[in-house]
Amino acid sequence: MSDSVDTGKRRFLTTLTSVTGGIAVVGMAYPFLASMAPSARAQAAGAPVEVDISKIQPGQMIVELWRKQPVWILRRTPQNLEDLAKVQAYLSDPTSDKSKQPEYAKNQYRSRKPEYLVMIGICTHLGCSPKLRPEVGAADLGGSAWMGGFFCPCHGSRFDLAGRVYKGSPAPINLAIPPYRYINDSTILIGDDTGAKA
Repeated sequence: MSDSVDTGKRRFLTTLTSVTGGIAVVGMAYPFLASMAPSARAQAAGAPVEVDISKIQPGQMIVELWRKQPVWILRRTPQNLEDLAKVQAYLSDPTSDKSKQPEYAKNQYRSRKPEYLVMIGICTHLGCSPKLRPEVGAADLGGSAWMGGFFCPCHGSRFDLAGRVYKGSPAPINLAIPPYRYINDSTILIGDDTGAKA
């Protein structure tokens, strides 16, 4: 019987044990760290929601959920932006003095960047969800006074493509703008506008 120690075998077993232990630690840490990210339920309840806007085509609108409310993100065309000035005389609150929006969205476009409209898709009358009606001159919505916008089928409220309410609509104020900011050119964060420059 030999009293010598096989150091090679010992080194191999020590390394194997260390690697196995490291894998176990990573395996246990991942679920713990993943549990710290807000769930879909938490995001819907009010946590900020990150949205990729890079694939939205001009004239297209997507819908995201924030605080259990639909948030519309509409990419307006250059023509849409020109048409906003043409409907001012038909609007109840064209300068958004009575409406709910962050200060940076109190402009003709009601947005940080004219091209993108970020807005809560709930009518300010009784809480229905208006529908996008982008066609210009729709006879059932005012003919030449209609340059595209949103129509609430519940009680007939009409809004332009900046969410500003038309005169004579049951809705008392413009559609609400949530707090939001750009993380980069292709991503926005709905529900948080801290630290944003524009």
